[in-house]
Amino acid sequence: MPAILASDVFTPPDVGLFDFPPLWSGAPYWLTKPVVLGLAGVAVLCVLAWAAFARPALVPRGLQNAGEYGYLFVRDQVARPFLGADADRWMPLLLSLFFLILLWNLFGVVPGLQFPVNARISFPVVFALVVYVIKIYLGVRHQGLKGYLTGLMFPPGLPKPLAIALFAPLELLYTFVTSPFTHAVRLFANMFAGHLLLAFFSAVGFWFVVEHPTLPGVPVGILSVVMAVLMTGLEIFIQFLQAFLFTMLAAMFIGGSLHPDH
Repeated sequence: MPAILASDVFTPPDVGLFDFPPLWSGAPYWLTKPVVLGLAGVAVLCVLAWAAFARPALVPRGLQNAGEYGYLFVRDQVARPFLGADADRWMPLLLSLFFLILLWNLFGVVPGLQFPVNARISFPVVFALVVYVIKIYLGVRHQGLKGYLTGLMFPPGLPKPLAIALFAPLELLYTFVTSPFTHAVRLFANMFAGHLLLAFFSAVGFWFVVEHPTLPGVPVGILSVVMAVLMTGLEIFIQFLQAFLFTMLAAMFIGGSLHPDH
C-alpha cells in the first residue's frame, strides 16, 4: 500500500482557504467571495434594521425587541463607559461597527458560506483606519495640534526628563503606528486562526470517516468531528468577543480624544 503524504490529504491554507480568485472567468479581480459576503452582510444588516425599526411599537416584539436589546448592550457596555455624555452621539457608528463585524464573523460558521469576512486583512484595516482618522481628527479639533501632541507626550505629573527620554517616543509610536495596526490585526488574526482550526478538524474528520474509513482512522475522524463541533461553539463566542473588543477600543480611542483628562 503506497504511503499517504500529508500533502495528499490536506489542501495548503493559501490555496483552498484564503485564496479567492474572481467568481468567474473575466470577472473583475476584486469580485471575490469575501467581497460578495461583505456586501451581503451590509444588505442583510440594513434589511434587519429596517424590519426592526421601520414601524416601532410601544411594546417591542420580535426583531424590534432583539434590536433594542442590541442597542442597549452597545450603549451601556461600550459607549457610556468611555464616552459618557457623548455616548448617544456616537451610537450610530459604534452600533454599526459592532453588528457588521459580528455578522461578518458569524459567516464563518454558516453552512454554505463558511468564511469570516474579517479573515481577510483588508476589511479590518478599513475599519481600523476609519477609527484612527476619527481619533486623530477629534484630538486635534478639540485640543489643537500642539495641545494634542503635548497631552500625548507630557501627561500631568510625569517628570519631563523621563517623558522626553522614554514616555514621549513610546506614546508617539503607539498612537501613530502601533495602535491602528494592533486594532486591525487583533480582529484579523483571531478570525484567520479560528477559520483555519475549523477547516483542519473538519478536513481530518471527512478524510478518515468518509473518504478512507479504515479501522485505525475512523476513531481519529470521529474525534476530529467532535472537536470541530466543540470548536464551532468556541468560535461563535470568540466571534462575538472580537466584535465587542473592536467596538470597545473604537469607543475608547474616540473618548480619549474627546476627553483627554479622563
